[in-house]
Amino acid sequence: MRYLPKSDSERRAMLDAIGVGSAEDLFSHLPDAVRLKRPLDLAPGISEYEIVDYFRQRASQNANGYASFLGAGVYNHYRPVLVDTVVSRGEFLTSYTPYQAEISQGTLTAIFEFQTMICQLTGMDVANASMYDGSTAVPEAAMMAVRATGKGRVLIAKSVHPEYRQVLQTYARYQRMPVAEFGYSAEAGTIDLEDLESKMDGLTGAVIVQSPNFFGIVDQVKAAAEIAHKRGALLVVAFTEAVSLGLLEPPAAADIVAGELQSFAISPCYGGPFAGIIATKEKLIRQIPGRLVGQTTDSRGHRAFCLTLSTREQHIRREKATSNICTNQALIALMATVFMTVYGKQGLRELAQQNLAKAHYLAGKLQPRFSGKFFNEFVARVEKPEEKNKALLKKKIIGGLALGRFYPELADSVLLCATEMTKRADMDSVAEALA
Repeated sequence: MRYLPKSDSERRAMLDAIGVGSAEDLFSHLPDAVRLKRPLDLAPGISEYEIVDYFRQRASQNANGYASFLGAGVYNHYRPVLVDTVVSRGEFLTSYTPYQAEISQGTLTAIFEFQTMICQLTGMDVANASMYDGSTAVPEAAMMAVRATGKGRVLIAKSVHPEYRQVLQTYARYQRMPVAEFGYSAEAGTIDLEDLESKMDGLTGAVIVQSPNFFGIVDQVKAAAEIAHKRGALLVVAFTEAVSLGLLEPPAAADIVAGELQSFAISPCYGGPFAGIIATKEKLIRQIPGRLVGQTTDSRGHRAFCLTLSTREQHIRREKATSNICTNQALIALMATVFMTVYGKQGLRELAQQNLAKAHYLAGKLQPRFSGKFFNEFVARVEKPEEKNKALLKKKIIGGLALGRFYPELADSVLLCATEMTKRADMDSVAEALA
């Protein structure tokens, strides 16, 4: 009865109250053809210690102790122990929605600090309380740009994460928002500026690029901004590797920044939950989806926080809402906030430098496909990459992403990632296996 708290006598009282003889009578109106007349085909129950033992056995089958060179939007970074200690504190426990500021100051304070740090990282004026993840932040940013410009067409680079582009297509299908793609340079791996310019027209409201892009290349944000702005469009800059913001110049030339914070103390965890962000210039603050927390003073003059600039349409008048999203990833964003606080500006910079150095050490032993500057990921030419990855797995090494799955023209290439967690001996082993 631990998980089914109603006793037999309580169930009997409930049935009597509604005038039904048995639980079966509750379903008597259903046709016999759709009613299950036998018990569910489930194994018999087992004790709690047997359940714990079962899951320990299953956990032992996971890839514990494996070195990983897989990035592609989800990265293997160190998680400071302090993160879980802080996020477990009672100050951050709140109801689902922190509308009552009086009892939600811990959560609201953390969100406000989160927004402030994201603005510092991205060079934007305002950031929201977080999004579900990076893949949903990108189409939300595209819809922001379309609303702001009154132009319905979106142009997105093929060097943006392929799954982010798929999510954008899903959003756009029922938004009557046509989406077109432009290419990348086969030599440098950066966006093809000529292709972008040729595809711009007076109906384009948003141009989306990623930096570092899916190939790990630091892309041409300022040049893309000039082309977009010249035709009256807004530039959206996406990112998947948040650690890069500790070293690279903030994408301040963008109008909107959309990204993923998984790298900030959020476990890969089979793909989620993660925390995305949208940050933007002040002129677009009324178009930003989700929550915003603002600072004010209470009746005693003390610093206080509350939800602000959240339109009633987000919650009530759905047809006038700017987005279906009116919530945020509070717990996951809190983890990222603690991470940024623990590392600080200098610590994040040093962490980014470690990533940069290790990736370039590995690249020096292989054949990078592109000439563009990269952060902690790069594309290498590899014969039969799937077979090489299987061979590496036998050595307890998870190889890179074989790119033929998303880019047929790169079927002979693999996307490799090195972070601060990557050891020199493992890099040497990978280089030997792939060279």
